[in-house]
Amino acid sequence: MNRTCAPRGMKHANTTPKPILVIGGGAAGLMAAGRAAELGAPVLLLEKTDGCGKKILLSGKTRCNLTNTAPLGEFIAAYGPNGRFLHGAFSRFFRGELLALLARYGVTVKTERGGRVFPTSDDAHDVVRALERFARENRAIIQTTTRAVAIETAPLPDPQSEIRVAAVRTDRGRLPAAAVILAAGGASYPATGSTGDGYEMARALGHTIVPLRPALVPLVVEESARTKALQGLSLRNVRLTAFQCRADQIEPARVPSYDCGRGIIGRKARAPVLESRFGEMMMTHFGIGGPITLQMSLAVVDALARGPVSVAIDLKPALSREQLQQRLQRDFDRRGRRTFRNILKDLLPAKMRDLFVEWSGIAPDKLANQISAAERDRLAALLKSLRFNIRGPLPMASAIVTAGGVALSEVDPRTMESRRIRGLYFCGEVLDLDADTGGFNLQAAFSTGYVAGESAAHATQANRRQRLS
Repeated sequence: MNRTCAPRGMKHANTTPKPILVIGGGAAGLMAAGRAAELGAPVLLLEKTDGCGKKILLSGKTRCNLTNTAPLGEFIAAYGPNGRFLHGAFSRFFRGELLALLARYGVTVKTERGGRVFPTSDDAHDVVRALERFARENRAIIQTTTRAVAIETAPLPDPQSEIRVAAVRTDRGRLPAAAVILAAGGASYPATGSTGDGYEMARALGHTIVPLRPALVPLVVEESARTKALQGLSLRNVRLTAFQCRADQIEPARVPSYDCGRGIIGRKARAPVLESRFGEMMMTHFGIGGPITLQMSLAVVDALARGPVSVAIDLKPALSREQLQQRLQRDFDRRGRRTFRNILKDLLPAKMRDLFVEWSGIAPDKLANQISAAERDRLAALLKSLRFNIRGPLPMASAIVTAGGVALSEVDPRTMESRRIRGLYFCGEVLDLDADTGGFNLQAAFSTGYVAGESAAHATQANRRQRLS
C-alpha cells in the first residue's frame, strides 16, 4: 500500500498548549483532525495500526463510495429514526462541502447507479491520501502503531462539579489532552483496526452503549443444503421479503408489491412483514447475500431477538400470482410436447432447474400437456415464494457496519460533545448511527468528524483565551 501516514514523534503532546487528541485514523478521525488543525488547534491523531484509512480502502469494493446524491430528506431517512441526529451536522458539512474539500486535493468524482458517488479514479487510496494531506498540511501530527487504552478525566473547579477529559493513556505512555475526539470506529472488519475499543472507552466513562449488532451483513439459513446447491447464483430483478414467522407460516398475499422498510419514506412495513426489497441478491453456501439482503439484514437481526424470521423470494415479481398461472398455462398448452425440464429453461437460471424439478415434485421428463393444474399451481407457488428460515447473521467480523454504539441522547448533535464529560467528542461509527449501503455511512463519518473537530478547536481555543485573560 502506498502509505503517506507514517509514525511521527510525540513531542508535540508535551508542549503548551496541550493538543486535541484524536483516537482513530479512519474517515471520521482524519476529517476531525484536519478540521481542528485547519482552525489552528494543535492536533495529535493516534492510530493503532500501521496506516490510516484502512476501512476506507475496503469501502465500495476498494473504490470508496464516498456519498450519495439523494435529497436531504431521503439521506436522513436512510439512517432510520436516528437520522434526525444528523440534521445539524449535515447543515454544517454535507455532500457539497465534502466534494469541494476532496477537489482541493485533486480528487474528482463520478456518480453511478443509485446516486452512488465514487472517485473518478475508482481508487480508494486517492481519498485516504487526500484526507491525510488535509490533516498534515494543517500541521496535525499523525502517530501510527499507537493504541489508546483509556481516557482519563479530572474534576472541574466549579459549583456543578463537572468533569472533563485530562489525558489519554496509550501503550506508549500517558498523553495530556485539551480535548479528546473518540473516532475509534465500530466492531466490524477487525483487521482494519475496528475492534470495538471505542465502545469500551466510552462505557468506562459512564456512557450508555446501545447493544452492538452486525448490519449490512449476509444471512445464514436453516436450509443451507438448498442454498449450497445454488452457491454463487446471482438473482436479478427479484423481490426479497422478510417475515416475523416461520417459513411455513408465510401468507403469500402479504408480500407487498413495493419496497418498504427503513430508509423508504412513506412505506412502512406491516406486520408480519419486516421489510421488502426489489433488486439483486446472491445465493451462498450458507444462505443469502447481495445488495437487497444486506439492506434488510439489520431488521432481520433485530427481529430474531423477538422470534423466528423467514424470507420469501419472488422470482417473478413483475407478474401477480394469477398472471403467472395464466402464463404457465399458455406456455404448457403451446409447447405441449416439451418436457418439464425444457420448459424450465425459459423460466429459471440453469442452476435452479434441477432443484425446481425436485421441489415441485413434477417428473423432469413429463410432457407439458400432461402436467396437471395442481402441479402447475405448485410451480407457480415456488416461483412466487421460494422460502427459507433464517438462522442468524454471519458474525460481526463479516458485517460492513456496526449497528449500536454510544447513545445519541448523551451526545450534543450541534457539537458532537459528550453531555456527560466536558471536552470529549464523538464521531463516526462509534455513535449509534448506521445506514443502508450507498455512501450514507461514510458521509455520516465525514460530517460528524468535521463537526467534532471544529467544535473541539473552538472550545479549546476559547478555554485558553479565558485562562490567559
